[in-house]
Amino acid sequence: MAQRKDLTPFMDTIGVHFKNPDLMTMAFVHRSYLNEHPGFGLDHNERLEFLGDAVLELIVTEHLYNSYDDPEGELTNWRASLVNADMLAQIAADMGVEQWLYLSRGEEKDAGTKARHYILANAMEAIIGAIYLDQGWDVSKNFVHRFVIEKLPEIIATQSYIDAKSRFQEAAQEKMGVTPSYRVLEESGPDHAKNFKVGIFLEKELVAAGEGTSKQEAQMAAAREGLKVKGW
Repeated sequence: MAQRKDLTPFMDTIGVHFKNPDLMTMAFVHRSYLNEHPGFGLDHNERLEFLGDAVLELIVTEHLYNSYDDPEGELTNWRASLVNADMLAQIAADMGVEQWLYLSRGEEKDAGTKARHYILANAMEAIIGAIYLDQGWDVSKNFVHRFVIEKLPEIIATQSYIDAKSRFQEAAQEKMGVTPSYRVLEESGPDHAKNFKVGIFLEKELVAAGEGTSKQEAQMAAAREGLKVKGW
């Protein structure tokens, strides 16, 4: 049987000590690990992720509803900025989640990739699900406030809740009187796992390019890069 990691240092970091350590361990188990270690004795983290996603969204929604009188559309954008994969992956990385993951040998080699990015985000949701099952609502709420909701003031101050495509278009129209356009520069990969490289243009000028597993994702990445290139 594969040896289990001592998660005490991680529990010290988050300030939550589990009554059932198996729940905490399960939050870090990626499906790929069990393919190589079928006798591990615990399930992968996808059910915990499913639960944690709902717990996270409700805690964030409750906080926004109780704390702000802004229109529903604005609150929805703020919530999306707090619970999206990019934010959760960053929080998980800052928390040192990566060193505790149980991954297959193949997944272990993919550090820094988009796939690892999503594994981190999913693990973050699974951790919240595990905390909810083991410790209940109040401890889950405290955890989400401490590590997720604390990002909200910066999101509001920088207006990062406005998606990059909208921000780039507004800036381009205001500063240059031009509406940006997007063009697919490259497509690669099989039909079931396409990768797109998209360029963002101001008239004939290629400002920046971005990649993603869908054209929309690649456009958003290009717009984010374009904002950096233009200093907008």
